[in-house]
Amino acid sequence: MNIAATLKSDITPEGSDYETVRRVIELITEDYRDQPSLDEIAARLKQPPTQLQKTFTRWAGLSPKAFLQAVTLDHAKRLLGQEKMPLLETSLEVGLSGPGRLHDLFVTHEAMSPGEWKARGAGLTIRYGFHVSPFGQALVMITDRGLAGLAFADDGDEQACLDDMTCRWPNATYIRDDEATTPYAARIFDPERWHPEEPLRIVLIGSDFQIRVWEALLRIPLGKAVTYSDIAGQLGQPTASRAVGAAVGRNPISFVVPCHRALGKSGALTGYHWGLTRKRAMLGWEAGKA
Repeated sequence: MNIAATLKSDITPEGSDYETVRRVIELITEDYRDQPSLDEIAARLKQPPTQLQKTFTRWAGLSPKAFLQAVTLDHAKRLLGQEKMPLLETSLEVGLSGPGRLHDLFVTHEAMSPGEWKARGAGLTIRYGFHVSPFGQALVMITDRGLAGLAFADDGDEQACLDDMTCRWPNATYIRDDEATTPYAARIFDPERWHPEEPLRIVLIGSDFQIRVWEALLRIPLGKAVTYSDIAGQLGQPTASRAVGAAVGRNPISFVVPCHRALGKSGALTGYHWGLTRKRAMLGWEAGKA
């Protein structure tokens, strides 16, 4: 059924803004296989990246990166669905490094506003449950907007794990609801359910800097690893390795937001909030899937 939408005013960008939006859409649509970065797009349009980001987001309703992901995902869906192309071939065809990166694309995320984060969970209802996983007991925490927390515990340590997570948002309301969290647990740990038609929605609750670090973690391909200094460089703050390490350690959505793929400068595993043994297990599990 087609529904016609009536606009109260013309929202078409005017003048140079229109030309900017048109050229970005054209560039991404034609060159999405190259997965151009914001800096590359801005350089080709001879505009400052920050200004280009603001202009495109204001008129298009999403960032250039989000538009690129949407175009890539749409093509991937067609290749996987209509043409029955294998996962690896699909990944390479749409310009991604491999199946792991394609999987990451199917995890969609949004961030809570700084005000919501500063309220420390006030007005937020979080449902939680414990589930068996390849890495011990998994504490799954959800809101009506998606997955908000994923932590791990050994048998008998569930309460300490729950206390650790709830203290991050002490003003939230917590409800034990294993039935509501079961579908999330089932999807997270079953690669056969990582489908583009059903992206896993997550919600990031943290400071602006923490969220930037966690978004950088989401860009690390399955089976790969980067250093804290690599992430700091990506954020344009090459001297902030220590702050990056602290933000990685505060990641509330373990495994899905892959903080276990972040290593020390020397390549050492360094610390992991849920234990180095678990970190090694995750990396080994992923190496077998990549």
